Amino acid sequence: MERIAVFPGSFDPITRGHESVVLRAIDLFDKIIIAVGTNANKPGFFPLDKRIEWIKKTFKEYDKIEIRNFEGLTIDFCREIGAKFLLRGIRTGADFEYERSIAQMNKALMQEIETVFILTTPELTPISSTILRDIYKHGGDIKPFIPKAIHGDY
Repeated sequence: MERIAVFPGSFDPITRGHESVVLRAIDLFDKIIIAVGTNANKPGFFPLDKRIEWIKKTFKEYDKIEIRNFEGLTIDFCREIGAKFLLRGIRTGADFEYERSIAQMNKALMQEIETVFILTTPELTPISSTILRDIYKHGGDIKPFIPKAIHGDY
């Protein structure tokens, strides 16, 4: 059976932290699907098509990585594509508590799902999409915090 992991998020924008988590997990799975969640009630700061383009540029050299968007529950998306693993990055203790709760609820909804946590490397811990959006909105340079493959887009 193919080991498929889903790495869900809004990636608004993708960060070096996201990139690091995926690249460090790549040998654990046969395929990693980066799933860009959409919510009609909460549009992203950056357009969905632009976020998907940035993710594709970031991982263009990796055949095991696929990028898709989805709506609804992540667990339903996992069922639809036959994924048995969720990949999540953990930056802080607060992240862990939040992610643990989600993982436990996902397990209750889909018994066969397992959540795999990858700790962020220390130098990337302070980077978050929320902070990057704020820096960007106020004219700051976010290039040090995003994947090199997309520097030309900012």
